[in-house]
Amino acid sequence: MSTERIFLATPHMSEEEYEMEFIREAFETNWIAPLGENVDRFEEELCQRVGVKSGAAVASGTMAIHLALRAAGVHAADRVICQSLTFAASANPIIYENAVPVFIDSHYLTWNIDPNLLEEALKKHRPKAVIVVHLYGLSADMDPIMELCRKYEAVLIEDAAESLGTKYKGRESGTMGDFGIYSFNGNKVITTSGGGMVVSNDQKLIDKIRFWSTQARDPAPHYQHSELGFNYRMSNIVAGIGRGQLKVLENRLQKKKYIYHFYREAFAEIEEIEMMPLNEWDDPNFWLSTILVNGKVTSDDVIHALDAHGIESRHVWKPMHLQPYYEHYDYIGNGVADDLFKRGICLPSDTKLRDTDLNRVVDAVKELYR
Repeated sequence: MSTERIFLATPHMSEEEYEMEFIREAFETNWIAPLGENVDRFEEELCQRVGVKSGAAVASGTMAIHLALRAAGVHAADRVICQSLTFAASANPIIYENAVPVFIDSHYLTWNIDPNLLEEALKKHRPKAVIVVHLYGLSADMDPIMELCRKYEAVLIEDAAESLGTKYKGRESGTMGDFGIYSFNGNKVITTSGGGMVVSNDQKLIDKIRFWSTQARDPAPHYQHSELGFNYRMSNIVAGIGRGQLKVLENRLQKKKYIYHFYREAFAEIEEIEMMPLNEWDDPNFWLSTILVNGKVTSDDVIHALDAHGIESRHVWKPMHLQPYYEHYDYIGNGVADDLFKRGICLPSDTKLRDTDLNRVVDAVKELYR
């Protein structure tokens, strides 16, 4: 049996080297610095893929959320509702704008924002914006969330950093809110090594975001700045990688789905293992295949056992309301996120994994239950 270490998720360049075509073109034309043909085309091609009017490519998904919050009109002391069960990058940009985060619990059906608790928070805080996350590629139940945001006049930002390719009732994640956010970090379904994009059907707001992301330089014959800007724009080289990755996105989605169902079938006989939920209205991208464990075997037991076999796995995200930095902010919940964190494990979901690798993962887990 191979002893080569199995990783959770790593970059997977196309076997056809599509990425190199665009990188080579950037070198040959000397468009190395930020902006250029690849940036423009990457924005257009991704927006066309998901069915949204416009997008602005930036250097990270975190930056994309930050700019979306600014475009939403979030200012100091404004309340912003954020899903608690998520990565810190969903919440940190709220602090960048000196706003106040309010954290919401998840629902077992989706692992994402519980709409009933969301309404409670909307009534209590009257927030400027709501950040909903499609965790691990599982879609949030968007219809009630969108309805509530309209009712309470809150700008809806979809954090689709983990869910490019996920569909909710046939609609692409990231395209249903006022703004959508994608990440192209090294472990995502497709990667640009690092990068992100904010998308919207409001062209004027995307133009404003582009303006802010390039240091808010006024259209003048000299360097003039009437607003605070940021050095957030994606580079032409990075965007070239993204254009190549888009060509293999469908293949990556199919492999992610294959990995999830491989685990699902393999663990079906073990009552103490529960796969992350599927709903009839949700077509996930299965970014990371995740399980919940019950009984005497704990999540720590599984993670340590896998590590002993040279296999990387991780706990699900530690909820924001449990994080030392955020624990003093308001949290509306009933313990679902805490429970998912306690029992949840992300299994290797690298699209380069072979069946032999997946069987190594399965065998290492099954040893604990024999």
